[in-house]
Amino acid sequence: MARPRIEQQSFCRARGCFRAAALGAVLVLGFALAAEPAQAQTTGANAREVVTLHQGPVQLNGDLIQLNTLLFEAAKGGHTEDAALLLDRGASVVARDRIGNTALLLAARTNRRALVELLLEAGSDLDHQNLHGSTALLRAAEAGRGKIARLLIERGADIELASRQGVTPLAAAAFEGDRRLVQALIEAGAKPAVPDRSGKTALAYAAARGFAGIAALLLDAGAEVDARLGNELTALMWAAGHSNDVPARDAKETLGLLVERGAALDLQDNRGRSALMIAAAMGHREAVALLLAAGAQSGLTDQDGKTARDLAREAGQSETVALLDGG
Repeated sequence: MARPRIEQQSFCRARGCFRAAALGAVLVLGFALAAEPAQAQTTGANAREVVTLHQGPVQLNGDLIQLNTLLFEAAKGGHTEDAALLLDRGASVVARDRIGNTALLLAARTNRRALVELLLEAGSDLDHQNLHGSTALLRAAEAGRGKIARLLIERGADIELASRQGVTPLAAAAFEGDRRLVQALIEAGAKPAVPDRSGKTALAYAAARGFAGIAALLLDAGAEVDARLGNELTALMWAAGHSNDVPARDAKETLGLLVERGAALDLQDNRGRSALMIAAAMGHREAVALLLAAGAQSGLTDQDGKTARDLAREAGQSETVALLDGG
């Protein structure tokens, strides 16, 4: 089973890359100028002012596009003082880069609370979505910036706005293993069982990544332990086929939690494979041992007529074969 991932929308399919880039350029130029037409061109001393930014002295040419570009760079780099100076000189918080990011969306991926607060106080749209559908909250959650994400929640960010791929802030937080953020989102009313376009929910991500504590929070919040996800998979199946970088102890704890919460052991996905069969095929011996001890049936066959033992043997997992043989 492939490691679950939060997929990003590609804008380079079917000649869409050029169109997206062109649209982004228009947004930066047209939208920024339309937002503050009186500041699009300055004259006199202000047009030739030299300011000192993080990268060194910069001569302002009086063009709003230059100011906004510098603001994007300051936001992306987490330079609060630079951003404050540029806003004072007329840079716009509603300007967007080529993929629709405002300065706030760029700053959300940093760990600079003061910068985010500055941009919010300057009038940034808290729930603006870029061309991928990502908000500042989602970008913070995906970047593992829990402190920033919790700040945005406190300021009233829409916790259910998802990307074009259907990824919610809760799913992103679960994938990143940010228990505090998951808790904050649940307390703010986030729905625990919203699937993305690939059919995965926050529980699926937590199970596959071995985050038992997060899985428990989601189950307590109302996620169904045996909910059928994309390809008819369940959380138990995702846990059994966990990512190879998940420590065995964490994987075992997550599987144990799901079994304890009543997960059906012998449900089968759209290939006819159960959690035991998935674990066997991937050589996850501890998962196989736990599932067998819990009572999972080893004689089930998939759509090709193969048992868990057959799948383990085909994958060259001799130790798992021995385990399934009772060794």
